[in-house]
Amino acid sequence: MPYRALFFDLGNVLVPFDLKRAYGALEACSPLSIPEMAALLRSNGLVTDYECGRVGDQPFYENMRELLKLSCDYEGFCAIWNSIFLPPTLVPESLLAMLRERYTLLLLSNTNAIHFRFLEQHYPHIGQFHHLILSHEAGSQKPDASIYRKALEVTAVDPGEVFFTDDLQPNIDAARALGMDGEQFVGVAQLEAQLQKRGILNGALR
Repeated sequence: MPYRALFFDLGNVLVPFDLKRAYGALEACSPLSIPEMAALLRSNGLVTDYECGRVGDQPFYENMRELLKLSCDYEGFCAIWNSIFLPPTLVPESLLAMLRERYTLLLLSNTNAIHFRFLEQHYPHIGQFHHLILSHEAGSQKPDASIYRKALEVTAVDPGEVFFTDDLQPNIDAARALGMDGEQFVGVAQLEAQLQKRGILNGALR
């Protein structure tokens, strides 16, 4: 069955990020240490609720402020929350532009409203995608099967017509369980090789 759609993860596939940057900035606004903050967030479902759209922006900030004893205001918190993202893109826009001429491109991301507004402003290559399936809008996260089904529905393709790349292997495994083809993202060169092997890309860009 020929490929008709390509699904891409966002974080650490298109846009690199480093959570330690945010933790370092939060530590300056809290009496808690980074390990203490990390333990609180691991044991609390607040971030998951936010990324699944069950909590709005302002309530999320207010709950984070209370949980982590933060002294920053909402604008300051947003700046810290978005500080995880690094300037270089991983998958070049030129590759996305080439692929979108022949395939339906869909961005499939576990993300949240504060992050995505920032990303749209600072990473214009997101505009190369025909469709966006974002966890905070879809109401579920990878690797839950429901978010993959939404992606298949919006692109109107069969699972066997999809190639998916994500930096987390459990997300690839979940896609494969539904009949999609997928490979873990470990770098652009490997992605190009995976696409060439499938006849999706003819020749590397470099």
